Amino acid sequence: LAVLSASSAFLFLVLSITSSLAMQPLDGVATTFEILKQGSGPVVSKGDTVTVHATGTVVETGKKFWSTKDAGQKPFEYRAGVGGVIKGWDRGCLGMHLGETRNLKIPADEGYGNAGFPAWGIPPGGTLYFEIEVLKIAGKGEL
Repeated sequence: LAVLSASSAFLFLVLSITSSLAMQPLDGVATTFEILKQGSGPVVSKGDTVTVHATGTVVETGKKFWSTKDAGQKPFEYRAGVGGVIKGWDRGCLGMHLGETRNLKIPADEGYGNAGFPAWGIPPGGTLYFEIEVLKIAGKGEL
């Protein structure tokens, strides 16, 4: 079991480094992104009401803390670019196309900060990965 745990930890580290190499910068923030699936058509703009599937994982532990795809959950709706969600998510989703899936790597200061979010298993200073898929942009289109 200890060998399996060490192997799993090594694999997670390799995947994290590999993923970090593919990440692209965003202007004005430390959050980075990688497009996992191209979308098309309308684009998420500031003020849009957007519906997404999202899965959040803590980088340091590799543990998922939330997913709209889990049993009993539903897609998440928010207003883009107006501060209703953590900064890394808010800025990282601007410019996404309908149907696009993007991985965001969000540093603590653009996520839950030095306090973390212990109720969700996010440690103080925790870095986050969010996989986000745009399902609907109100008034512009939906899948």
